[in-house]
Amino acid sequence: MDIVKQLRHDFPILSRKIQGYPLIYFDNASTTQKPHKVIEALVNFYTTTNANIYRGIHTLAEQATCAYEQARVTVARFINALPEEIIFTSGTTEGINFVASTWAEQHIGAGDEIVITELEHHANLLPWQQLALRKGALLKCIPVMPNGTLNMSSLDDIITHKTKLVSVVHVSNAVGTHVDIETIVRKAQRVGARTLIDAAQSVAHQKIDVRALQCDFLVFSGHKIMGPTGIGVLFIKKELHEEIPPYQFGGAMVEHATVELATWRQAPHKFEAGTPPIAQAIGLGAAIKYQNQHIDFDILQKYEALLCERVIDGLSKLPEVKILGPLAQLKQNGHLVSFLVKNIHSHDVAAFLNSRGIAVRAGHHCAQPFAYALGYDASVRVSFYFYNTLEEVEFFLSVMKELVTHALV
Repeated sequence: MDIVKQLRHDFPILSRKIQGYPLIYFDNASTTQKPHKVIEALVNFYTTTNANIYRGIHTLAEQATCAYEQARVTVARFINALPEEIIFTSGTTEGINFVASTWAEQHIGAGDEIVITELEHHANLLPWQQLALRKGALLKCIPVMPNGTLNMSSLDDIITHKTKLVSVVHVSNAVGTHVDIETIVRKAQRVGARTLIDAAQSVAHQKIDVRALQCDFLVFSGHKIMGPTGIGVLFIKKELHEEIPPYQFGGAMVEHATVELATWRQAPHKFEAGTPPIAQAIGLGAAIKYQNQHIDFDILQKYEALLCERVIDGLSKLPEVKILGPLAQLKQNGHLVSFLVKNIHSHDVAAFLNSRGIAVRAGHHCAQPFAYALGYDASVRVSFYFYNTLEEVEFFLSVMKELVTHALV
């Protein structure tokens, strides 16, 4: 597509060579590359506006504060939230730990139940595991089936009137499964449970609307949607603000303080103690503006699915390769494909691909319970974004054919 080749020029790193080969970046599920607009936003802040926010009345402080809060407005509009419902964090992991340490700490006790899925990234497993151990609560999993989709047949037995929180991934980072969020959220609502959605793998690839999802919390990381590292978003539904205590304590979040007592500012400020990630938030705002300007989600999803389909069809011709996940679904709306190669460790596959300039991810993808459920310890994952091309996919498939051919010699 001509538009893809045109947009690739906006990403300086894509002109690099690795091992003498043009870089083919197929590790977008881990982090996305950054366009000039995002890089320029960071450089511009540090060279023209750098100041702490809220605390000063001088020009730089006021301009920095305005830019930071405008980034919050940009994010809010992007996911159909109110600006005060947007809390800037360091990433998805901190967002989930925030909820575990505040709302869940106060509302979940002995005998209560927390529901996750067997697809979860460790970031949406370990906080709840540790909370359950500490509180005497029960952590329950919606199980996976061999094709990587969830087994929803026993949902009524898993989400019960003892359930206080359902925290689920939107799209699996391990095999790309799209979770039926609507069904899970509706079931949680019927038993009075709160819901958290881990949108780290979906936010860059499909439209997120927190009002349509009807979730109570939603988290994602900026670096997965062309933004800087060190910035994330935690959406907290406004009706919950008063019952959630601050996550940390320090400057900027105080309304009034004496030695004996303190009161807090209204959200979002009471949830953002200390100097926040100012430059990173501004960079994220620039990334979302770039996404809004250049990317139609419907077109993007079809294009990424086309790349997935070509990878699946090509790898299917190699008997030594086993493709993981719901293949029909990935051909319809996927953005990543994971696979195993018989008698070759996934790390060795990734190293061979890197020798040809192809960047992929190999491992359990921080989802060990899922890997154990499917019976493997490490897989190879190729993951796409709009700047990837069919020509890159074809070269990848030719290198994979070379790999398995040499392995048989």
